[in-house]
Amino acid sequence: MKLDQEEKEILKADKEGRIKQFKPSKKEIDTIKVMAYNTFRKNKRVTLRLYEHDYQGIQKKAMEMGIPYQTLISGIIHRYIEGEFISKTA
Repeated sequence: MKLDQEEKEILKADKEGRIKQFKPSKKEIDTIKVMAYNTFRKNKRVTLRLYEHDYQGIQKKAMEMGIPYQTLISGIIHRYIEGEFISKTA
């Protein structure tokens, strides 16, 4: 697994004992569970039309990643909405 610089620093700090871990309270755990559920809950269904070439490409990429193609499409849309894709013109 490839780690970014921040992740490497966190692991180093943990190994050096500079990170204190704590056990969350029951209330905090319940809040986290609700937040996680709401984050990953997919409650809308959409239908879209794709060019055959794009459809086959999505299926191929998804198969290479070991995930359903619908999950890949959903992930791409999510990353776009969150601003993780950079425009070529930017």
